[in-house]
Amino acid sequence: MGGLGTNISSTTSFTLTGFPQMKGLEHWLAALLLLLYAISFLGNILILYIIKEEQSLHQPMYYFLCLLSVNDLGVSFSTLPTVLVTVCFHTPEMTFDACLAQMFFIHFFSWTESGILLSMSFDRYVAICNPLRYSTVLTDAHVVHMGMFIIVRSFCMVFPLPFLLKRLSFCKANVLSHAYCLHPDLIRLPCGDITVSYIYGLFIVLFSFGLDSALILLSYVLILHSVLAIASREERLKTLNTCVSHMCAVLIFYVPMVCVSMVARYGRHAPWYVHTLMSLIYLFVPPMLNPVIYSIKTKQIHRRICKILLATRI
Repeated sequence: MGGLGTNISSTTSFTLTGFPQMKGLEHWLAALLLLLYAISFLGNILILYIIKEEQSLHQPMYYFLCLLSVNDLGVSFSTLPTVLVTVCFHTPEMTFDACLAQMFFIHFFSWTESGILLSMSFDRYVAICNPLRYSTVLTDAHVVHMGMFIIVRSFCMVFPLPFLLKRLSFCKANVLSHAYCLHPDLIRLPCGDITVSYIYGLFIVLFSFGLDSALILLSYVLILHSVLAIASREERLKTLNTCVSHMCAVLIFYVPMVCVSMVARYGRHAPWYVHTLMSLIYLFVPPMLNPVIYSIKTKQIHRRICKILLATRI
C-alpha cells in the first residue's frame, strides 16, 4: 500500500505527441506553424500599437481588446517552444515540472480570455441597452478593476491544479495527445486516486467557462431584446453590427475549447487526425483570427492599417 501512495512525479517525464502520421512533411508543417504564429504575433502587436496611437480608440471596448491581444500573445509564447521542438527537432520528451508550468500558463490564459470576452459582452450590453449610463458605468477605473479581477480570478482557479497533480503517482505510459500539456490530458495518466483533481478541474470549468458563457448568452439575449425595440431596420442592423466582432471572437474561442476538452476526456479512441485538428484549432485559430476580425470590422483600426501599408509602399 505504501508503494501505491509514493509520489514518483518528480522523476517522471512526458512524451508529447506531435504529428507522427505526417512523417516527411515536418518542414512544411513547421513552416505552416511559424506562419500562423507570425500572423498572430504581428496582428496582436499591430492592434496594441494602433489602439495606443489612435485617440478615438481610447474607450473601454478597446481597452478590453488590448487585454485580449496581450492574452493571445501569452497563449502563443506559452506553446510555441514545445510545439516547434516536437515537430522540427523530434524531441518530444518534457520534464514533469516543465509540463505542469506549461499547463498552468495555457489554462491561465484560457480562463483569462473567457473573462475578457465576458467583460466585452458587458461593455456591449451597457452601450446598447443603457447608452446614457455608459460613461459612468464603464469608467477607466472600473475597466482597470475589471481587468485586475479577471487576472486574479484566473490565477486563483488555475493555481491549485499543478499541486493537485504533483501529489499523484504517474506510473503509466506517459504519452500525451498533443504537442503541449493540458489538464484533461494529464489527468487520465495517474495510477492513483484522481477524484479530487478530477472534481476540482470539472468544477472550475463549470464555474468559469460555464458561468461566463451563460452570462455572455444572457447579455446577447438582452441586447437582442433591446435592438428589436428599435423601429428603424437600418438602425437595428447598425447597432447589431457593433457586436459582430465580439460575437465572432466568442465563437472562435468557445467552440474549439469545448471540442478539445471533449476529445481529451471522451475521445481516447478517436482517429489521430481528430486530436491533431483540435490541437491546431485550439492553439492557433483564436490568437490569429482575433486581430484579423477586429482589423476588418473596426473602421478606425482598418483605416490606420491601410495608412501603414500605404506608407510602407512609399
